[in-house]
Amino acid sequence: MLCQECQQNPATVHITKIVNGKKTEMHLCETCARKKEELDFSFEPQFALQNLFGSLLHDGLPKAGEKISLSRIQCPNCGLTFAQFRQIGRLGCSECFSAFGDRLPLLLRRIHGSSSHVGKIPGRTGSEVKFKRELAGLKEQLKIEVERENFEEAARLRDQIKAMEGQLEGGGQVG
Repeated sequence: MLCQECQQNPATVHITKIVNGKKTEMHLCETCARKKEELDFSFEPQFALQNLFGSLLHDGLPKAGEKISLSRIQCPNCGLTFAQFRQIGRLGCSECFSAFGDRLPLLLRRIHGSSSHVGKIPGRTGSEVKFKRELAGLKEQLKIEVERENFEEAARLRDQIKAMEGQLEGGGQVG
């Protein structure tokens, strides 16, 4: 079969496109297929994870004046700068956590929803662990509400914590 574009070379690229239920087929040689703008023959991933991390790091960061100072932050162990970290989305060594420390919790909260690792819990056997984590989370919220002097919410949380602790001590159904 010859290429549908140039009618000279054998068709080695066969493309089937279905748009709104309408099927179109193209049979092209490699040269003509490369000329088509809609086709991408580079085998690099279209979605790079470091681009995602980089974009997360760029959002919420300080503006022009502070960008210069951020690029100067450098890990004393591996020499990675914060600007390089933002580009590649990967830390160079364990010391980077200390060097970029005050910038990382924001990023970790954005990506994971928490700045500390909590791991995974098996669905069937983890109900008590989940219950205890929820209880610990409520206690943390209670501290925050007391600091804010939001005593109505603090009282509601206190009552909820007492009820959960009673359920835990009583050996009742958890979760």
